[in-house]
Order: sequence, then C-alpha cells, then structure tokens
Amino acid sequence: MCLTYSDRKVVAYCCMVLFTCLDSEKVGELLDPGSLAVALHVLRVYKEQLESEWSFLIVTDHLLQCPELVKALYTKLSNQERVTLLELMMSKVSEKSCVSSEEMRVLARLATFLAGCFQEQCGAVLRLTDAAGAEDEEALVTIRLLDVLCEMTSSSGQLEHLQALPGLLETAIDTLRLTHLAGKQAVNVFTATHAVTGQEEVSHPAVGFKSHLIRLIGNLCYKNKENQDKVFELDGIPLILDNCSIDDNNPFVNQWAVFAIRNLTEQNERNQELIAGLEEQGLAEGSALESMGLEMEKQEGRLILRSTRKKPS
Repeated sequence: MCLTYSDRKVVAYCCMVLFTCLDSEKVGELLDPGSLAVALHVLRVYKEQLESEWSFLIVTDHLLQCPELVKALYTKLSNQERVTLLELMMSKVSEKSCVSSEEMRVLARLATFLAGCFQEQCGAVLRLTDAAGAEDEEALVTIRLLDVLCEMTSSSGQLEHLQALPGLLETAIDTLRLTHLAGKQAVNVFTATHAVTGQEEVSHPAVGFKSHLIRLIGNLCYKNKENQDKVFELDGIPLILDNCSIDDNNPFVNQWAVFAIRNLTEQNERNQELIAGLEEQGLAEGSALESMGLEMEKQEGRLILRSTRKKPS
C-alpha cells in the first residue's frame, strides 16, 4: 500500500488521488474488514505528517461524513490516535460554514457517539491528580472529548440533540464534583490557585478542564427547563457557585460560571430562590452575584434574584 511508503512525496500523491476518487459510496466501502486499514493509514499519515493537507481533507471531508466508519475506526485506534481524530473533529465542528440537513444528521450521530465515549471514560481524568499521570493517554482522550462536546453544544444545530441525551448532563456534574473534591483534598491540577504576582503560564493537559465542564453544563441548560431542574436536583448550583473565583488552573472559569448561572436561572424561579437563599446564608458571595449582573432582594417575604442591568430604553 503506497500510504505506508517511506517516501513522503509518494504518500502525498497517494492521498491526493484517494481524496479525488472518494465519494459517499466508496467511503462506506471502507467499512469492509479488508478496507478499514486504508482509513487507519490515512489517519496515521496525518498524525505523522501534520503538514499533509490531503490526509487532513480525506478525514474531514470524507471519513467524518460516515459515523459508522468513525465508530469502527475509533475502536481500532490507540489513545494517541484517538486524540488526533478528535482534534480533526474539532476542526470540522468549529467550521462556521452552513451545513446541509444531511450533514446535521451526521453530526447528530457523531455527537451521540462522542457523548457515550465521554460518559464511559470520564473517570480517567482523575488520574491526572497524580503528577506522574500528567501524560495519561486515556485522560487526554477524555479532555479532547469534552472539548468537542463543548464546541458541539455551542452550535444551535447540535444543542437540542445533546440536551436531550440521557446521562450527559449528570455525567458532567458528577465529573465536576469529583474533580473539585479532588482539588480540595490535595494540591494538584484541580486545586484552585491564584498567584498575586505574575508567574509562568501553567502547562498541564488538564488546565481548563473544570472551566469546560461548567461551559458544557451551562450550554446544556440554555433555555431548557428540564435540564435546569435536573441541575437543581443534583445539587449542581452550589457546586458551580463554588467555582466562581479566579483560578490559574482554569482560565475564564469565572466567566463560564457566570454564563452557567444565568442559563440556570433564566425563567426559573426555584433556581433563583436557591441562589438568593445561599447568599443570605453566606454560602454564595454577593460579589460573585454582582459579577453576573444579579442581586438579591426581598419581595413579599420571598428572596428573589433580579437583574441589575438596565433594559435598553
């Protein structure tokens, strides 16, 4: 197979010809046991030769258009190769171009598959609490899965589909709770830190992981009463409020917490009353609420949150 040649020019020409010849029918044929190796080799060419534009286009324009092929590929890949595939998916879902209804259906099926993978292996990220586990490959896959899910839930096309997936929101909240607890029990990458003076940028694969969990939770609750209520029932609101402070290990965590709380309280009186009650008990900082453009006040004996932002006249 010319894809395995040591001569990079031969490999590049092979990828160019393959890209030109592929269509939806031929991509489906790659699912055959004898042909799946072709797709595997294309991905490995991209991983080893990052400047290979043709292998990039084969994956993003052809292979990712067949969810069954993606699932078959994923099971055959090493964790490092899975990270590469997920990074290519990230490039695809980040595109701002218009997508057809068929592409929307393909993305929905990919989203279901990725959400299932995240739910199955999210616990692997806790191995990163050990300094020796910073390169744990399964944990790195979990981080990339979360990145792609955050991007997918930022798209109106995929948001409703992911909001309705059973277990995804619960998994995100459970994982946030476990990582937050791990950071409080010992000093590790999940421990909130804030340097008074300037310091070198924190370099660790799990930097930003809690921020992205909160981003995912906030996205899943956007204009979705059922998910808003689910977070309430899972005691997720105090957990998010506990992550409102500046944290060098989680850039923008405060902003994502603000975003999540606004989505959780929009047209949801029970969640508003809970946060107002937490502030009165001293469990939610008034400054945190102020940064969200909210304040607590009593009306007819009830605590409510109201917006401090003026409506445009």
